[in-house]
Amino acid sequence: MLAKPNRLTRGSDYKAVVRRGSRCAAAHTVTYVGDGESAHARFGFIVSRQVGSAVIRNTVRRRLKAVCAAALSDVRPGADVVIRALPSAASADFGMLRDEVVRCLRRKAAA
Repeated sequence: MLAKPNRLTRGSDYKAVVRRGSRCAAAHTVTYVGDGESAHARFGFIVSRQVGSAVIRNTVRRRLKAVCAAALSDVRPGADVVIRALPSAASADFGMLRDEVVRCLRRKAAA
């Protein structure tokens, strides 16, 4: 679980990262990384209804949160990261999601 200082909570923060941040696309996710004003790396997740039912969306969101919590030490302080799950994320296993997200975080938000 990500601690409160490591979470994006306001819609305006999500919009700013998606609009002005750098983008890294993969088969099941799109990762946006921007510079924030916080002293901590912060993460946000977008999992739309196109991904699947509420159960599937929450499963995908929990998997992405677990990947980000494990990779938190590799992300530079002050980075804001938004991960958008694509519909194919519903059928992806945890290892595939982890590899995609870690690769994008290393390219765009390395410490």
